[in-house]
Amino acid sequence: MIAVIDYGAGNTFNVMYALQQLGVQPILTSNKAQLQAADKVIFPGVGHATHALQQLEKNNILKLIPTLTQPVLGICLGMQLLFNSSEESALPALQIIDGQVQKFKIALQVPHMGWNTIENNNNILFKNINNQDFYFVHSYFAPINNFTIATCNYHHNFCAAVQKNNFYGVQFHPEKSGDTGLKLLQNFLAI
Repeated sequence: MIAVIDYGAGNTFNVMYALQQLGVQPILTSNKAQLQAADKVIFPGVGHATHALQQLEKNNILKLIPTLTQPVLGICLGMQLLFNSSEESALPALQIIDGQVQKFKIALQVPHMGWNTIENNNNILFKNINNQDFYFVHSYFAPINNFTIATCNYHHNFCAAVQKNNFYGVQFHPEKSGDTGLKLLQNFLAI
């Protein structure tokens, strides 16, 4: 079973549709037992960090997520919330990965929106995907850190993907990144 965390994020329909294109019938849930029993969990995200954290708390799954032992994939805001904190919120995030998500403080257009090339290492998430373009929409970013598995450049290099143990995160939207995004999701499902 593939579970997509339901906390009112704006991109759940697109994530569900992309998984269905891969022949998977995911469930959209905030049920603790279903999340714990799932083979894989996807943590999508579009929106504001404070609202997302409040919704996770309201659904009684904020403290559950860091305890999950199966592969978990955070997408965009879902990746950012894996970190200790974000400049977007006074609330602590999930504290799975050390570091603070920061706001772009540049003269370029924010949010960073559109297709950008990533540089990745040999992580299983990027199997048969080498320096491809993915679709980004974000105003906040994670700095490059010890768990970075891919980078992107928007005025400066930032963390485009991360892995710590069973937790994976991507700043871009694989569900909006065409065949390359589907390949990445397929790689995640194969972990």
